[in-house]
Amino acid sequence: MTLQKPLKIGYVPEHFSTPLHFAQKYFGLDAELIPFPSGTGHMVTAIRAGEIDVAIGLTEGWIAGLGKTEETEENDGGYRLVGTYVETPLCWAISTGKSRPDIKSVDSLKGSKIGVSRIGSGSYVMGFVLADQQDWLLPTTASGSSAPYNEFIVLNTFENLRNAVNDGTADFFMWEHFTSKKYYDNGEIRRVGEIYTPWSSWKIVASTKLVSKSDDETKVDERVEDLLEKLNQGIKHFNEHQDEAVKYISTELDYSEEDAREWLKTVRFPERTQGVDLKVVNGTVEILQKAGVLSAGSGIQPEGMVAKRR
Repeated sequence: MTLQKPLKIGYVPEHFSTPLHFAQKYFGLDAELIPFPSGTGHMVTAIRAGEIDVAIGLTEGWIAGLGKTEETEENDGGYRLVGTYVETPLCWAISTGKSRPDIKSVDSLKGSKIGVSRIGSGSYVMGFVLADQQDWLLPTTASGSSAPYNEFIVLNTFENLRNAVNDGTADFFMWEHFTSKKYYDNGEIRRVGEIYTPWSSWKIVASTKLVSKSDDETKVDERVEDLLEKLNQGIKHFNEHQDEAVKYISTELDYSEEDAREWLKTVRFPERTQGVDLKVVNGTVEILQKAGVLSAGSGIQPEGMVAKRR
């Protein structure tokens, strides 16, 4: 019998990764954890390239990636949704440079230069959701879609985004609130506002190489099933040992103890990570279509995005 290789798991090395750390430390998760500080957009590229097998990232990034993919024999989108990692929405902080007196409020951002980690990333997708909420979306013209911003500046990393709003390369960017807060506190960047995702914020995906269909049944590789079960144990440990979670976040990650404790009040992980609610996917697709990120009738449809349903 040939032994299967441990999974390569992509993740964002932020406070949300703590249950994954516990799953490996205490519950025997046999996997190689590969950090992607540049976020979900980078993981979409990596899982399609075969560099990782499974990934934990933002709902909007995964769904936008599949919704923009026309499925063919040669291109199946590269991944499918298999699990739910966080039940609560994500608070995106809207940030600008410390010396930008021209940017006083969210209203000042219409037609400006938005910094994003990658095209298709959460920071990119949420730019359209913000524009939709602010009624900045313009009707499509004969020459194509009219974007709510003057330019999308691709900057890859959170550090590059912070630098860009201070040197004028970009006017603003959006990133998770508690990850941004340290840099408000030290005066490096300035907060303009915030926006919450209209959906539960983190999902787990697996490469299509680990998903198989027989008749009407879809199965995922046993290593993925083991990962989901170990994550359940990691989440349970996280919930029952919050002082340990705070210590890990404040010593191994880039957060203060105070911010770690405040974050704990805002986040809820599921008791069981297995599966994704199709209603959540449908609702996310509807909002992304309204925001102009996806087009109705195009790309992989919600039913085809989910390999493992709740």
